[in-house]
Amino acid sequence: MNRMYVDAGWTSANKFGQLLCGDRVELHRQEDGGTTLVLADGLGSGVKANILATLTSKIIGTMMAGGMSVEDCVAAMAATLPICRERGIAYSTFTILHLDADGCARVIEYDNPKTILLRDGKSLEYEVSSRTISGKTVTEAEFRLREGDMFVTMSDGAIYAGVGKSLNFGWQRENIMEFIEANYEEDCSSKMLSSLLVDECSRLYRGEPGDDTTVAALKLWPRKQTNLMIGPPADPEEVPDMMSRFFSQEGKHIVCGGTTSILASQFLGKNIRTRPEYLDPEIPPTAEIDGVDLVTEGVITVSRVLRYAKEYLEGTAGYPDWSRRRDGASRISRLLFAEATDIQFFVGRAVNPAHQNPDLPVAFRIKIQLVDELAECLRKMGKRVKVSYF
Repeated sequence: MNRMYVDAGWTSANKFGQLLCGDRVELHRQEDGGTTLVLADGLGSGVKANILATLTSKIIGTMMAGGMSVEDCVAAMAATLPICRERGIAYSTFTILHLDADGCARVIEYDNPKTILLRDGKSLEYEVSSRTISGKTVTEAEFRLREGDMFVTMSDGAIYAGVGKSLNFGWQRENIMEFIEANYEEDCSSKMLSSLLVDECSRLYRGEPGDDTTVAALKLWPRKQTNLMIGPPADPEEVPDMMSRFFSQEGKHIVCGGTTSILASQFLGKNIRTRPEYLDPEIPPTAEIDGVDLVTEGVITVSRVLRYAKEYLEGTAGYPDWSRRRDGASRISRLLFAEATDIQFFVGRAVNPAHQNPDLPVAFRIKIQLVDELAECLRKMGKRVKVSYF
């Protein structure tokens, strides 16, 4: 499992008219290589549901990540949740997906729709057992993992999508499985698939979801490295060292910035081929250098990537714009968010006078801060990130 990476992603849509989502996803990555994801669906909607779901996901996620038993987790949850005055019960459904470092998966569910397992892009049915814990009937399943396996779990807002509007009986689990299989691609990330599903649910609800709707996914990837270099070194004599270290790394290579691109082309002995067209009016065009996977402008482009990263982490955006656009920021986002598991930044400390204009935003004037923020976002996505300064 050390050679594998667990990609996690989720997307939510609030019930129409509600400011808070009654679903909550909690992700824990353990030091031993295990990963635990909890999706909780609180009773009702709005503030009360949000509180119930948050407490449930926090309690179960923290305890499971700490190695405690399912029995203890469920008992603690039942004892902790506040009682709803209107219904007289404390209620939150949940799904627990736990992938351990030895390549075994465990799926534990209480009243949520049954998790979907994809293997080679096809839905695979699996046997579950059930037992009663603290008065709650919980189902469980365990099996060995394979590279490419993907788990898709959801709140019941997904299977009720379209009830009374575009569908008579909602979007049943079988329909969801068919939709996933029809839209699945080998390089599809967990975030992209969850966003695609929630967007389709919103369409079936005709833009007015009748319930909080959340889809979360986990996928087992082989580790893939991507390297990004931005800015020349503070000392020009360090250019050969910076370039040789960067290009000696395995995986894909992204070069950001005009001066950096010139230095890279000189080091490789290759010409820069410019592409004058603006695919996005706010993002400078890309270029090409043989031996480099992507060449872009620097601070403006990476600032947009940072914005996309923050939206990605919020988990509430629809199918992201960067997933299909061809501008430099979108292409970097796909490489870093959807493809890479290990990312190394090579950051030059040389000052660009153009970025010292006081009329520009802070992010445009402080390149180091920009990269540090992006690196932190990537770590929150579960990526292994290393930043080297020159």
